[in-house]
Amino acid sequence: MSPWVEKYRPKKFQDIKGQNDAIDKVRKFLEEFHNKGSKKAIVLHGPPGTGKTTIAHVIGKETNSEVFELNASDLRDKKRLEEVLKPAMEQKSLIKQGKIILVDEVDGISTVDKGGLSEFVDLIEYTHYPVIITANDIWDKRLSPLRKKAELVQLRNIDYRIIKEVLADILRKEKSFMEDSILTRIAVKAKGDLRAAINDIQTISKLKDLSSIDFDERNKEVDIFNALKMIFKEKATDETLKIFDSVKTPIDEIILWVEENIPLEYKGRELARAYDLLSKTDIFRGRIYKQQYWRFLVYENIFLSYGISSSKKSAKPGFTTYKKPTRILKIWMNNQKNIKKKSISAKYAEYVHIGKKRAMQEFPIIKQIINSNPEIPKELKLDEEELEYLKN
Repeated sequence: MSPWVEKYRPKKFQDIKGQNDAIDKVRKFLEEFHNKGSKKAIVLHGPPGTGKTTIAHVIGKETNSEVFELNASDLRDKKRLEEVLKPAMEQKSLIKQGKIILVDEVDGISTVDKGGLSEFVDLIEYTHYPVIITANDIWDKRLSPLRKKAELVQLRNIDYRIIKEVLADILRKEKSFMEDSILTRIAVKAKGDLRAAINDIQTISKLKDLSSIDFDERNKEVDIFNALKMIFKEKATDETLKIFDSVKTPIDEIILWVEENIPLEYKGRELARAYDLLSKTDIFRGRIYKQQYWRFLVYENIFLSYGISSSKKSAKPGFTTYKKPTRILKIWMNNQKNIKKKSISAKYAEYVHIGKKRAMQEFPIIKQIINSNPEIPKELKLDEEELEYLKN
């Protein structure tokens, strides 16, 4: 039996689910590729199983182009790139109308780099054909030069409801049946990874007794965004009660996430009821910690999950962009600023042989000194983010 992930891999853009924004940006990149000043490479980055490599191969099919594929191991050696990649970027395809250069999982490059990555970045400038790069994490420091050369397109975790629809469609084509509740659990546990979900249903479809399946054995963590979608958009069920048990985010932060996003989904009486239940959650939480009544934690969870979910009269269709809690965002931004300030101060302190504490105290003066002389940032080896911080 062939793997279902390959059997049902999308062949056209319209078959790719949950990534419309990314596809629009890719199409625009291809249309403008030959325009003067346009970037020659595009990076598709995001979690595993969201369709990065699939999009690249679909581009090949849709544009009748040969896909010349490399992976991270090919980028380690400058000599190999000169021998293999450079000719591919210059020569026409012998079998297709066009050509696509695909570099898969660039963030997997080994720390042992024999000049390959820098050579690859240089070659991008001279390519005759679009270069499509995939990465799970494009924010690796080693990839900073690549980020400057390429257009960045983020692929997000696929909504569990979209995953569920895809799974149901595959099962229909395979003339197989699975209970709706099981499909929902598989889709949620996939955490936005469609490939993992398809592999799961293929494995589970072979089982005679589905009651013995342990869904918590793998993928224990559920993304906070998928959890919010289940709370706010779906009808409250037994699964709703357990949703926050699988979220790695601390409960204090979950409460802030719910508080921030309730107004985006609920209005009028629904809004009032949801906030009333959220306040009860907070009251219970205070009593539990003050009096050490840990057995009442279950009620806190009921109010926060099932209670708020049942505040609405019916399911809420459509897409909603959930916001990160303002309080968490402010704390995070301040922490990031302090991290940059400390790292710049440490580098300057070492450079002029003074203490780090003194450098932190005199940072406003140090900032002016660095900004006044373009040679100092080079001497300090400041990275892209540190330079950006100094501009603000």
